[in-house]
Amino acid sequence: MNFKTIFLGAMALSMVSGVALAGALDEPDNMAPFFTDSSMKTMKSEADFKAAWASTAKDKQDMMMKECQDAAMSKPHAEFCANLMMYAGHK
Repeated sequence: MNFKTIFLGAMALSMVSGVALAGALDEPDNMAPFFTDSSMKTMKSEADFKAAWASTAKDKQDMMMKECQDAAMSKPHAEFCANLMMYAGHK
């Protein structure tokens, strides 16, 4: 076998294996400002949620909004995304 065949096979296998990359909603540093507890189970009040959103960097806001608009990405974060759409809204 030649090197090219081995390389392409390994690359195809890695793509098929479904290795998921963590998104903005999976980063604890991005999500912590929106929750009252370290376990990130209880979200902050509407006013505090809006304040946390306002203090979030624009690039992170864009990534979070994009992930919340993707059904597959937002599913594990459904409650957060619902609040994000309601409180932060579409600008």
